[in-house]
Amino acid sequence: MFERCLKKIEGFIENLISALIYSFRKIFLPGSLNILSDNTIGRYFVGELLLYFFVSFLFFFMVFFVNQILLLAENILQKRVPVGDVILLVTYCLPFIIAQSAPFATLVGFLMCIGQMMSSNEILIIRASGLGYKKILAPVLSLGLIISVVSFFVNDYLLPLGTINYLRLYRNILQSNPSVEIEPHSIKRTNDSTLIIGDVNGTDISDLILFDTDRDGDQRIMVSGHSSVIKSRQRGVVMQISMDNAFALLLDKANRSSYDTLKARSVDLNIFESSFFDQPSGINPREMTSFDLFRRISEMKKDENTPGEVLNQYVLEYNKKFSMPFGSLFFALLAVPLAIIFGKHNGQTIGLIIGIFISVFYWAVMILGQIFSSRSGHGGFISMWIPNIIIAGAGSLFYIGMIRK
Repeated sequence: MFERCLKKIEGFIENLISALIYSFRKIFLPGSLNILSDNTIGRYFVGELLLYFFVSFLFFFMVFFVNQILLLAENILQKRVPVGDVILLVTYCLPFIIAQSAPFATLVGFLMCIGQMMSSNEILIIRASGLGYKKILAPVLSLGLIISVVSFFVNDYLLPLGTINYLRLYRNILQSNPSVEIEPHSIKRTNDSTLIIGDVNGTDISDLILFDTDRDGDQRIMVSGHSSVIKSRQRGVVMQISMDNAFALLLDKANRSSYDTLKARSVDLNIFESSFFDQPSGINPREMTSFDLFRRISEMKKDENTPGEVLNQYVLEYNKKFSMPFGSLFFALLAVPLAIIFGKHNGQTIGLIIGIFISVFYWAVMILGQIFSSRSGHGGFISMWIPNIIIAGAGSLFYIGMIRK
C-alpha cells in the first residue's frame, strides 16, 4: 500500500515537471529547447536539479525561519503575547522567507547537482556523446527562469499581503501590550526619538531618558527616575508613558548657548504610531505590488515637490521586486561553469561550500547597497541590481573560459 502511494506521488511529480517544462517551451521558447521535453538527458537534468533545489531550499528556509522565530521569541514571546498571535506573525513572515530562500537554493542546489554529476563522470559521458555545453546550460537556465517567475509571484503578491497583515497585527499587539517594545537596560531607537531604558518590572520603568528632535531641529532631553507604560485609547497613539518627577532640557538649534529647563511632578508622554511605522496612515512601498509601485513612481516624478529621498525609496523597493527573484536565473548561469570547473573531485561538497560563500557575498552586497541607497537618497536602481550584475558577469566569464578550453 505504501509503495503504491509512493509510485503515485512519483508519477504525479514527473507529470507535473513535464507539464511545466512543456508549457514553458511552448509559451516562451517555442521549438528552441527540444532537449527539455524530447530528450532523455534534458529530463534527467531537470529531475536532478529539482531534487537538489528542494533540498537546498529546505536548508535555507529553515535558516531564515529559525532566525525569524528567534527574533519573535526575543521581542514577543517573553512578553506573554498570545500564542495564536505569534503563530499568525510567523505565518505572515513566510512569503518573505520563501522569497529570500529561492535564489540561494538555486545556486547551492545547482552547484551540488552539477558538481556531483561532474565527479561521477556523467558530464564527461554527455560530452563524449557529442553534446556540447549548450545542451547542459539550456535546462539549467530554463529551470532557473521558472524558479524566478514563481519567486517573483511570491515576492510581488504574497509578500505585500503578508507585510500588511503583519504590521496590522503588530500594531494591535503594541496597543494591547505596549511593553513589547520596552526592553530592560536597552536603547530603543524609533523614527523620531531615542529612549534609554533602565530597569523594567512589568509596566514600571526606572531611569528613563528620552532624546528627540522637533521639526525645527531643536533638541529635547527628558529624564525621569520612575515611569509607567499605560495603554492608550487615543487613535494613532501606540502607548503612553507617565513620567514622575520629570526634568526636561530644551536646546535651541539656532543659538547653542541658549537653553530652557522644565520640571514637573508628572508628565504624560504619547508615543505615536509614526514613531514605529514609517507610514501609519497609509501604505508604504513594501506593502505595494510592482504595478502599484510603478504607478506611484510615475505620479511622484510628475510632482516637482516630491523629495528625492522619498522617490528613491520607492524606486529601490520597485527594483527589489525584480532583482531578488530573478537572481535565481543569474545564479543558474554561474552554477554551470563553476560546478564543471571545480567539481572534478568531491563536486557535491565543493559545490555546497562555494555556494554558501557566494550566497553570503551576494547577501552582503545587497544589504550594503540598500543601506547606502537609503542613507544617500539616490542609487535605488543600481544598488538593487549590482549583485546580479556581478553574478551575471562572473558567470559569463567563467562560461567563456570553460568552452575555450
